[in-house]
Amino acid sequence: SGQKVCYGDFKRSCYKLAYFQDLSRRVGFQEARQACEIDGGALLSLESEAEQQLIENMLQNLTKSGSGISDGDFWIGLWRSGDGLATSSACPDLYQWADGSTSPFRNWYTDEPSCGSEACVVMYHQPTANPGLGGPYLYQWNDDRCNMKH
Repeated sequence: SGQKVCYGDFKRSCYKLAYFQDLSRRVGFQEARQACEIDGGALLSLESEAEQQLIENMLQNLTKSGSGISDGDFWIGLWRSGDGLATSSACPDLYQWADGSTSPFRNWYTDEPSCGSEACVVMYHQPTANPGLGGPYLYQWNDDRCNMKH
């Protein structure tokens, strides 16, 4: 289940946010990707600062709605396949959008991506966490292990 929000202004007419407070319902990257495809969509590709801002506003509105949303990062459709150059300086350039889009837009948190075994990307949503070097852990991107549950 999730909340579907439709807009006419962006290339994609609808966005669906699925957030589960029940940790047992959260899923890994591939499961999230499959769930989106079964629903006729794809994990989100963020192609511009304006689209990033739209998603941030949607998440803020969800939080304000009294739905009790707390800490919990969201999978987005950015990932890195293979481990070839995972620890080289070229690593950030190896990330690609799962839906095949080619947007170069990125919103990495400070010191991310860390690469190594972390090949799938989340959008931070940790409003109760103490800020780090890059500020609050809200809406920036972080590479994570693909089997983590978000």
